[in-house]
This record gives sequence, C-alpha cells and structure tokens, in this order.
Amino acid sequence: MNRLYVVGMGPGGYEKMTVEAQTVLTGCEVIAGYTVYVDLLKDKFPDKQYLVTGMKKEIERCRMAFQSAMAGRTTAMICSGDAGIYGMAGILLEMGEDYPQVEISVVAGVTAAVSGAAVLGAPLGHDFAVISLSDLLTPWDKIELRLRYAAMSDFAVCLYNPSSTKRRDYLQRACRIILEYQSPNTVCGFVRNIGRNGEEYEIMTLDRLERTQVDMFTTVFIGNSQTKKIGDRMVTPRGYEILPSIEHEQ
Repeated sequence: MNRLYVVGMGPGGYEKMTVEAQTVLTGCEVIAGYTVYVDLLKDKFPDKQYLVTGMKKEIERCRMAFQSAMAGRTTAMICSGDAGIYGMAGILLEMGEDYPQVEISVVAGVTAAVSGAAVLGAPLGHDFAVISLSDLLTPWDKIELRLRYAAMSDFAVCLYNPSSTKRRDYLQRACRIILEYQSPNTVCGFVRNIGRNGEEYEIMTLDRLERTQVDMFTTVFIGNSQTKKIGDRMVTPRGYEILPSIEHEQ
C-alpha cells in the first residue's frame, strides 16, 4: 500500500514538533507543503525532495502529494499547527476517495491555540471556542454568528487568522461583537510568531484590543468573564477552590 502522511508540524520551530512528526518526516522521501512551512523545515531535512506551492494552491498541492505516493515514494504533506485543525487532513481525506491505493495517516501537531496559550499562561483553562476570522472559505455572516454565540455563552475565545492585508479591520469587527456581551475590561492577549524568531506577546483589555492592529501571523485570545491577569500572565480559572496555606508552629 502506498503511504501518504499528513503531518502537523506545530508552530514552526523544530523543537516544538512532536517526536512522532519528527520520526515520520525523517522516514519520508518527499515532503509537500506551502512555501513558508517548507522553508522552516529545509535546514533540518535537507536530503528530502520537496513539492512546494503557494497560497490558495491547496488542491494542486494535494494532487502532487497523491501522485508522489502513487509512484511508490513515502510522502508527507506538512501543515502548521495540527493537521486536522484548519489543516490539510480534511481535504486529503476527501480527495483520497479518488486514490484508493493510497493509505493516509494523520499525525497530530500542536495547534496555535495550545502553543500560544502556553506563551500567555493559561488563557484556555476552562471551556473555550476556536474561531477563524478568515472569510475565504466561510462567509462573514456565519463567522459573526459564531462570535456572537461564543460571547453570549461566556466562552474564552481563540481567534485564528485575525487580520490580513485585505482584512485589516476584521479583528476590530470581532471585538465590537464581543463587546456587546462582555466587559471592555475583559482580559485579552495575543501572540505573534509563535515558536519562531521574533515571537512576542502582549496582554491587554478588550477595549484596547479593539484598537490594536495585528497580522496574519498572530493568534488572539479573548478571555471570559472570569479571566484575570496574574503578573504578566493571562489566566482563565477552572474554578478550583484554592485554600490558604497553613503554617504550622514549630
């Protein structure tokens, strides 16, 4: 059986990749992926053949990967974060019906909600929603509805794809919706370039976030009504009762 892996490579840095992902990529002959992600890997896997396409060429990239696997070469399709969360696993499995001779294996990775949360502290310590603000494949009215119900339900919210050159005001629009249900003082944060050179983060209030410009390499975290800032960390409590420590007399 011809083998095609779809591998979540995590936030980008080699040390952030799972051991399983490293093992699979080491054993593959061919690695397919989006230009930016391939560039992050080439130094660590210089002996591989690479199949590269730019943005909005996902279907073409998948066909190239299937053709490589059909030729008997063990092939991996890489994704940032996790392969199944806004990744390539879904489209490969859909297209795989036309390639019954290829066995597809999904290798999990660390998605931005998880890796970004670790940078900020514990912003997703309780129930949360993950919503992408990209309307390339999802209409804005559906995105707006999801934002509205998440805010009404007092979920902490993690926003993927919060802004781009063509969507410069989408984060502001999302914040305005959430501000209809949450306090302007709600604790929020963002992380840029998670796990890569230039990583930076900031914690702020929701009303300030509404006035903040970010880019497509940023993941945004909006707390719920219980989220708080502790030192330089963002924490959404699970609800444990923390009892005061008792010092025993000697």
